[in-house]
Amino acid sequence: MPAVKAETGHRSHASIYTAIKAGLFTKPVQIGERSVGWPDDEVKAINAARIAGKSDADIKALVNRLHSKRDQLALALV
Repeated sequence: MPAVKAETGHRSHASIYTAIKAGLFTKPVQIGERSVGWPDDEVKAINAARIAGKSDADIKALVNRLHSKRDQLALALV
């Protein structure tokens, strides 16, 4: 979480989870019994879109594509 906050500029856990609920950030990935994280490529893609001035609608579409990519990767591993 500290790395994600530093990379994105979010100041709190709550602001990240608010962005997730709004569809503006990807959902976390369980990496331990009580730990979550985010794939680095997803964080970078969202940041790049923000820097490029993409609208919230564009960011939501990106988040949906990133979630679909996760699902496809998971299916390929089965």
